[in-house]
This record gives sequence, structure tokens and C-alpha cells, in this order.
Amino acid sequence: MWGLVESGSITKIINKPKAMVIGDVQYSRNIFSSRWTNAEREAIGIYEVEFDNTNKKDEQWYTNTNQSFAFAGGKITASYGTATAKKHADTLWTSQDKTDGKIPEGKDVGDVAVEGLKTKLIRNIKAQAAGILQDTDWYITRKADAGTAVPSSITTHRAAVRTKAAEQETQITNASDTPALETLYTYVNTADEGDPVVMERPLGELPRLEV
Repeated sequence: MWGLVESGSITKIINKPKAMVIGDVQYSRNIFSSRWTNAEREAIGIYEVEFDNTNKKDEQWYTNTNQSFAFAGGKITASYGTATAKKHADTLWTSQDKTDGKIPEGKDVGDVAVEGLKTKLIRNIKAQAAGILQDTDWYITRKADAGTAVPSSITTHRAAVRTKAAEQETQITNASDTPALETLYTYVNTADEGDPVVMERPLGELPRLEV
């Protein structure tokens, strides 16, 4: 990405090489190739954009601003403004929404208007747990059909999956805000200094059946 600087101000952002007129001169797209040095491009006002991602945050948890471009010190910098945390709690329909006629048919005051991160994350936990349990559902089906006992190891495993899933849902529910949710999902090295790296997250993992 490049920018065109004229009279000390950015007048155009260029996302891909193209022919263009600068001043009264027609230039081919080759000005963006290795045939031209950065110094040669800058001499005609073309500067390569440098990216500052200091304020950019994980889009799973935050909504980033559009990039803004600034020219200073002989370079163009693209940077982000302050990111906004996505709502961790559901947004509910209000009495004012009802007065304004915004509530759709079948919904009422107090119903969920927009799901927050907690609702989405808990639904994902439930889906993950169901997927793991599905692998051993055939034991339960066989027991119902043929009376064959379910191995104790399978019963223990299925109970452990449900228990851990419930614990994870509680952790998510109790998170005070979006940064707290992000922390639950962030892997860190929990090994002692000098020991092999062990990457774990506060939320933990659902048990998997050892083969």
C-alpha cells in the first residue's frame, strides 16, 4: 500500500499498483515495481505506507476502528483508533423500543434483541460438549437396544465432559466484562522456568477420550 503526498498532505491512498498522473506527468504502474527505489518514488510524492497496529485488538473480542493515515517525518503511517469492546451481555428489548415500534413480532420487552459474547460462547461450549459426547453415544444406544452394559470408563468420561462444560459455562457467566472473557481464552505458558513449555488457558479444556 502506498500514498500520494502533495504539498505535504496525503491526497490519495493506493492499494495496488496502477498507472497514474502526478502533476502533469503520466506514470506507468512500473513506478511501484522494484525498478524504482523508494527514494525515486518519494521524489515524485509516492510513499510506502507503514502500519502501526499498536491499538489493533483481537476482533473476536473488540471492534477496531478504520485505519487513519498521517504523513509526518517523511513517512505515511496507518494506525487504528481506540478499539471498542464487544458487549459481553445480551441487549434486551426495552419499553421504549416497544413504544417506538422496534420490537419484531413474536418478541416483547425483556427478550433478547442482540446476543452478547457470553450467550454465543456458552452456546459454543454446549456444541463442543455435544460433539464429544456424540462419539460415545453408540454405547448408550447399544445399552438401550441390547442391554449391553456401558463400560465404566465411558460413563466416567461422559460425566467428566458434562462437569467440565458446566464449569466452563459458569466461568463465562461470572466474567465481569469482555477483557475478562478474553483472559479466559488466552493461552499462557504455565510451566516453571526451565521446564518444557506448557500452554494452558484459564478456561481449561473439555476432556477427550484417550484411545
